[in-house]
Amino acid sequence: MPSGSEKHTLKVYGLINDAVFHMCKWTTDDITRRHPARITLELCPLVELHWKHFLAGQKRQQQGEMWGYSEKALIFVDDALLGGPEEFIQWAQAEFGFTEFRPVDLYHALAQEYYQKYLSNPLHDFVYFDVSIDGKPAGRLVLELFTDKCPKTCENFKALCTGEKGETDSHCNLHYEGSLFHRVVKNGWIQGGDTDAGRGTGGEAIFSPTFEDENFCVPHDKRGIIGMANNGRHSNGSQFYIALQPAPWMDQKHVAFGQVIEGSDLINELEQQETYNERPNKDCLIVSCGLLK
Repeated sequence: MPSGSEKHTLKVYGLINDAVFHMCKWTTDDITRRHPARITLELCPLVELHWKHFLAGQKRQQQGEMWGYSEKALIFVDDALLGGPEEFIQWAQAEFGFTEFRPVDLYHALAQEYYQKYLSNPLHDFVYFDVSIDGKPAGRLVLELFTDKCPKTCENFKALCTGEKGETDSHCNLHYEGSLFHRVVKNGWIQGGDTDAGRGTGGEAIFSPTFEDENFCVPHDKRGIIGMANNGRHSNGSQFYIALQPAPWMDQKHVAFGQVIEGSDLINELEQQETYNERPNKDCLIVSCGLLK
């Protein structure tokens, strides 16, 4: 039987394309619909990179049994950690008389549909890098481009991913395929995109050798933000970086225009590469790239 009529603030965090998160999401939908006056809900679906970063932070903060936690959803009630999906279902049963009746296969289908809808956002573009380290396949990065906020910057980056522009009049390659991540700054960023020399000294934009800073509307507020490397104001070419932590000092100096949404393990591996003068000792190569389909 339900335990009472107390009001609760409910926060549900989880991996956007995982069935467990969607089970928790539908549970919250049910109890909120039936008891709207008793629930204040904050639903937080997270892409893979942000989920793993969030979970790692919670493990450091909560410690104890959280170190071994592997579920893909985490629930807080009244700002206190309740636990994972099992604890949440038990709480919903005791507090609201909730009964779980849907088959697991439904949640898998809902998760796939929900993520596909995310990747079909008409205001954004999605591209990928397949990466090798020391000649061995290392995984894939999936990147989300905020085309609605930085259309020109994203057009440049997307075309460099597809290679559709070929090369410049000066025979500079306009394709990220075959280029290196040539710089790793510990606790700072990973840099790539020199499509010419591969040393961080070359590369051009698709419009002209360089183009202007479009705007600074995307903040460097989390791990995985993608921005344009430059040599000062209005000097964007082909080189880019992936931020490894929030970097507010970059907000008015570099144009951020997207984020990594998949490939957290690969980002970790790139970040941990041994370097000499910030250049990885092993070749970290973009083997192939293009639009995500």
